[in-house]
Amino acid sequence: MYAQLIAWDYDLFQLFNTPWPGGDMVMWAVSGFLLWVPLYAFLLWRLWIKAHKRPSRMLAIVLGLAICVGGTDLFSARIMKPGFQRLRPSHRAELRDDIHLVTPPGAEAPYKGGRFGFVSSHAANHTGIAVFVGLLLGGGVWLWGLIAWALLIGYSRIYLGVHFPADVAVGSLIGALWGLALYAASRPIARRARAHQYWYGT
Repeated sequence: MYAQLIAWDYDLFQLFNTPWPGGDMVMWAVSGFLLWVPLYAFLLWRLWIKAHKRPSRMLAIVLGLAICVGGTDLFSARIMKPGFQRLRPSHRAELRDDIHLVTPPGAEAPYKGGRFGFVSSHAANHTGIAVFVGLLLGGGVWLWGLIAWALLIGYSRIYLGVHFPADVAVGSLIGALWGLALYAASRPIARRARAHQYWYGT
């Protein structure tokens, strides 16, 4: 069964790693930070409105975001990757002739990432943010829109050749569970704090 799952993972990798016109430039940008700065600014503005423009409430939300990203990044990068030590596709000799790698603008060699890739920290971090922020903003379109955004970033990591689909899928699951747990933990705290006018409104 394990061998079959690995085989499916390889097959899906070959599918999602297939290049398309303009894909290298687009997916490199999607995987990066700068493209999403306007989105981050917009989300912070919406959270500021959600906090009724009260600094103490906004500070609590920002602290929650820091715990969200810090938790997913710590678990994925410091525990999962060294614990499982699964090589990224970009570091696998057997895929040398069957992988599409992207050379970043201004670089001389293709981007390969670190040695180990299970799980994807990009997927864990962004899915954690998507679930936590999406629920803070009321769920619905916010939640599913942000999850779609996180999945797009996960796809970009496969396209760039630095993650298998399983790396992204498990990373996304970890991020979603952590974001959901943080949101659930924040609710009773929020109810108590609202009584003392310290938290964001609903």
